[in-house]
Amino acid sequence: MPGRRFGLAMAAAVIALAAHASSGASAASPAVVQATLDGEINSATATYIAQSVQRAESEHAQALLVIMNTPGGLSTSMDDMVNSLLHSRVPVVVYVAPVGARADSAGLFVAQAADVVAMAPGTNIGSAHPITATGGNIGGELEQKIVNDAVARIRNLASIHGRNADWCEKAVRESVNVGVDQAVKLQVADLQAKDVPSLLTSIEGRELPRPQGTAGTLHVTGAQIENYPVPLPLQLLQLIIDPNVAYLLLLVAIFGLIAEVATPGAILPGTVGGISAILALVAFTSLPINLAGLILVLFAFVLFVVDLKAPTHGVLTVGGVISLVLGSVFLINTGAVGEGINLWLIVGAGVASAGFFGFVLSKAVGARSRPVYDLTAVPAPPGDKEEDR
Repeated sequence: MPGRRFGLAMAAAVIALAAHASSGASAASPAVVQATLDGEINSATATYIAQSVQRAESEHAQALLVIMNTPGGLSTSMDDMVNSLLHSRVPVVVYVAPVGARADSAGLFVAQAADVVAMAPGTNIGSAHPITATGGNIGGELEQKIVNDAVARIRNLASIHGRNADWCEKAVRESVNVGVDQAVKLQVADLQAKDVPSLLTSIEGRELPRPQGTAGTLHVTGAQIENYPVPLPLQLLQLIIDPNVAYLLLLVAIFGLIAEVATPGAILPGTVGGISAILALVAFTSLPINLAGLILVLFAFVLFVVDLKAPTHGVLTVGGVISLVLGSVFLINTGAVGEGINLWLIVGAGVASAGFFGFVLSKAVGARSRPVYDLTAVPAPPGDKEEDR
């Protein structure tokens, strides 16, 4: 019996020592938090990157690795993302990957805010000239003002990380774009890496300069990669805050609510319109809305409704279509580097609104032109006399 107790005690001690050694080895192994920026830069992705920075800091990770593939996006969200990376207490590594990925437009600014910029084979970077929401040139003195501001911003980001500020300025002024080989040669990117393990090996021991002092030395060889996916709420938000999707939700909401008012008791149009209105409200609170554009869009539908009630013979509907198109153009204030509502979608919305309200208006005019019958003037049938009742 004593021998059995001794054996159990020895087994327990061995298990405890093994668990301690395992936990010690795990604690000694460096960790790298990995985030993925895939798609347009908007308020949802900016929030996601901010949360990724917080996650890496809370876990005392050796680095935050951001896998990037973006055509650009909203300048306001780009600014939030850049600030998150610049103020990260954990070194930030941006890796433009996989093959065929890009870091264009606002993505160039975000990449230059990182401590290390790496690119996979077959990737490219650049094309950061400011554009309007519809993709055209801004023009005039306003364009010069915006370009100069963007140039100062990108030069600062490149300079503080020891990269080629002159080329980054050309990317803003002339929309130049280069592949990975030229990017490394021009010192726009720091290195080329075929995959994440080779990237971590290449940057092992690298000193990371920052304006307020060094960010330390990277020790990431053999690090455990902790993938931090986009949380589900942010995935849903990212789906609806696309300017085109948000705009469609707004149109569906207004069409549905007007249809419910025109045909009381239909239920379905009002239900769909109400849900769309809530989703549109959520989307627009996350987008840079131009108040004048929003007022013009809402005023357009006021004109549509009034035209259904007043005998204006379609004059207000024409004004409503004009107000809708103008308001839609100015609705999303994307700033210097970003994308707004697709111009063809705006044209389609104007045509659809004209067709829909033109049809409803014709029905309303037809209903108003029908003769009104006075049921009290209909003669009583024979034999239906007062004295017979």
